[in-house]
Amino acid sequence: MKKHNNYLFATLLLSVLLLASCGQKNNITIEGTLDNGAGKTIYIEEMSPESTIFLDSVTLDKKGHFKFSYAMPYKTFYTVHVSDDDYVVLLPDEGTTISMTGSYDSLSLTYRIQGNDDSQLLWQLQDYTNIGTRALRQIVAIDRHNMDLLEQGEISQQQYDQAHNYTDSLYLATFSEQQQYVVRFIEDNLGSLSTLIALYKPFNNRPLINPEDSFEFYEGVLEGLEAYLPDNPHTLSFKNLVEHTRFQYARQ
Repeated sequence: MKKHNNYLFATLLLSVLLLASCGQKNNITIEGTLDNGAGKTIYIEEMSPESTIFLDSVTLDKKGHFKFSYAMPYKTFYTVHVSDDDYVVLLPDEGTTISMTGSYDSLSLTYRIQGNDDSQLLWQLQDYTNIGTRALRQIVAIDRHNMDLLEQGEISQQQYDQAHNYTDSLYLATFSEQQQYVVRFIEDNLGSLSTLIALYKPFNNRPLINPEDSFEFYEGVLEGLEAYLPDNPHTLSFKNLVEHTRFQYARQ
C-alpha cells in the first residue's frame, strides 16, 4: 500500500512539473531601457485577429528600464506604446525574451531589439518605413517652402509649378521604393505572420499593396500561412477575409 501511495505521489508530482514547464514555455518577456523614459509610462497590448486587447501599463524606473511578462495564448502580435501614434509591433515566439532600446520621445523611429527572428523582421520593416517617413517629411518641407516663396511673391506661379512637379517626382520615387521593399519582404518571408503587417503597410495614408490591383499578394500570404501556421487564429481570420474579398471581386 505504501508503494502504491508513493507511485501516486510521484505521478502527481510529475504532472505538476510538466504543467509548470508548459506554462514557462508559453511565457514571453518584453524588457528594455528607453532614453528620456525615467518615471514615464508605456502600454502593452495584444493584437488579436478581432481586436486590440490592453494587457498592462508599466512605469519605467529611474534608469528608463521596464520588464513585462505574459503567458502567450498562441503566436500573435504585441504592441508597445508610448502614445497612441508612437508604437512598435513585436512578434515573439513562445518562451522568448525580447530586449528593446530606443528613445521614449520617438520610439518607433529609434528602437532597436534583440530577440526572435520574426520580431527582427518587423524591426527591419519598420526601419525601412522610417526611411520613407523621413524622406516624405523632407519633400513636404520643400514644397511648403516653395509655397511660402510663391505667396511672398519671390517666385512666379510657373516657377512654383516646376518645383512642385519635381517634389511630386520625388514623392512617386519614394513611394515606389517603399512598395518594392514591401513586395520583396513578403516574397522572402512567406509563412511568417510578419507578412500580414507588411501587406497592410501604408505610405502617406495610401496602401502600398492595393488589393484591387495586387490581390495575388493576399493570396500568396495566405498560402504561406496555411503551409506553416494553418491553425493560428490570425491565419484563419485572414483566410476568411481573402475568401470574402475573392467572392466580392467575382460578383463585380
